[in-house]
Amino acid sequence: MPHETALIATIAGGIGLAFVLGFAATRVRLPPLVGYLLAGIAVGPFTPGFVADTGLAQQLAEIGVILLMFGVGIHFSVADLLAVRRIAVPGALVQITVATAFGAAAAHLWGWSWGSGIVFGLCLSVASTVVLLRALEDRRMVDSADGRIAVGWLIVEDLATVLVLVLLPALAVPLGGIPRDSVAASAAGTASLLVAIGVTLAKVAAFVVLMLVVGRRVVPWLLLRVARTGSRELFTLSVLAVALGVAVGAAGLFGVSVALGAFFAGMVVNGSDLSHEAATEALPLQDAFSVLFFVAVGMLFDPAILLRQPLQVLTVVLIVMIGKSLGAFFIVLLFRYPVRTALTISASLAQIGEFSFILAALAVALHLLPPEGQGLIVAGALLSISLNPVAFWAASRANRWIGARPHLLAWLARPAGAAAEPRATVDEHTLRGHVIIVGFGRVGTAIIETFAQQRIPYVVVEQNRETLEAARSQGLPVLHGDATRPEVLRQAGIDHARLLVVATPDPFQTRAIVELARSANPAIDTVARAHSEAERIYLERHGVRLVLIGEHELALGLAHHVLLSMGCGEDEADATIDASRRRMRQRDSGNSLPPTDPIST
Repeated sequence: MPHETALIATIAGGIGLAFVLGFAATRVRLPPLVGYLLAGIAVGPFTPGFVADTGLAQQLAEIGVILLMFGVGIHFSVADLLAVRRIAVPGALVQITVATAFGAAAAHLWGWSWGSGIVFGLCLSVASTVVLLRALEDRRMVDSADGRIAVGWLIVEDLATVLVLVLLPALAVPLGGIPRDSVAASAAGTASLLVAIGVTLAKVAAFVVLMLVVGRRVVPWLLLRVARTGSRELFTLSVLAVALGVAVGAAGLFGVSVALGAFFAGMVVNGSDLSHEAATEALPLQDAFSVLFFVAVGMLFDPAILLRQPLQVLTVVLIVMIGKSLGAFFIVLLFRYPVRTALTISASLAQIGEFSFILAALAVALHLLPPEGQGLIVAGALLSISLNPVAFWAASRANRWIGARPHLLAWLARPAGAAAEPRATVDEHTLRGHVIIVGFGRVGTAIIETFAQQRIPYVVVEQNRETLEAARSQGLPVLHGDATRPEVLRQAGIDHARLLVVATPDPFQTRAIVELARSANPAIDTVARAHSEAERIYLERHGVRLVLIGEHELALGLAHHVLLSMGCGEDEADATIDASRRRMRQRDSGNSLPPTDPIST
């Protein structure tokens, strides 16, 4: 093929095949990322047929890394991380240490150096945020307490990996690799390791200060001026110019990785009032080049490694899916969180993805990781991502199995200490005719404010430790615990409660709570929330008396206001809205099927 068309052929072949295989992956309920990696293998040099230009693919992958990290920075929320910091920060750091130790030990048994083993273990310790968010969205768990902990945990992993990417070039020689250029080699030969690390950290600190002090002012100002022109293409170009310019400038002027530069570019854009628009405009190109990044990773994979080194591949999969998961499970239990939370975190971490590839590529360039190590990491990613739905299925089954064995549950779920004890205002012996509210999120908070105005007695059950402490600081009657456990509902006075309001978003958890509550108090009234008509049908079939869908209630509320504004009387408007609600439920009931249980998915 003529040299002039190599770029076009690489992009067309990579994206075209990634679309076909990504679509096929979704049809069999696998993440599309699996299809992208398979597309890279198909156009790579280790398989017959069309072979894309590897050099061009790697350059396109660098753009993918920049845009991927830019997107991570835009969506990075310090508030979300701080909300779960007490479990996410220590838990993630301990889990990274455990997984790295497993990987280093396995690599040492294969005859690798300890330096290579440590880097290999670090690659296996980092889960994919992209895969996790897709899994949580499919199960409607993003806004749940467990989902927030899982996302916060992976944010800590991502930040730790960014730090490793920064320090790895300075640590290349001590770990047994070689520096990227002669300047670094000279510095490594004449300066101590501490000086080299200090210089690296000083450069990073200078870059960070520049971005936080100057970038936070200049970038939002620039985006605002461009937005006022009304030109959509200029705004898109400004976003891309910030992402690529900061990333390349950080690498050229401060010697830090383009990944770190792009991450901080996203963070300063996140501080702008136009951050949502910036994310929206950059998303199409980010998605396209991210696909090319995964295709380029797949091109480096030799499928023959599955036949040459099957035991090594199996070891990698076991470390990722069993070693990491068990480590995270017991870490979460040690922090006295419920078994359900521990199982959710375990399933969330049972895979590796984009950061593993970025770290492995840098390690290979520094001769810290043999090429076969990168092949093992890609093989581990393919298999673990493909099997991640099985991990969630196993976690759901394990949660039910453990829940049916009270002695095992009591042994695993250690008492949560003072946080689990009720306040003086929460006494199961004095509570009568009260309301139990499960969940102190945005929905639960709004309900509680209404109850307080009418002096309706209530008690809240909240699973998230940080949210619990914030509620107690306001003097609210809140209990800590998992409402799917009988003793927690009993402590909330379920036997004498008049109403149960489940404000958590997970329909399957809601079903378990309602069934448990009705078995203890058959006369209790129940109310829950849902995201769709299918969820409403599912919950009503399992005993919830009233299920409200947020979007429907918003639409009806707006319609009610319009009717009043147009001169309708209060009674007439209420009757019209009630009739609309009935028609809406009848129409949607005929077009919806109940959701399947997570176990079957």
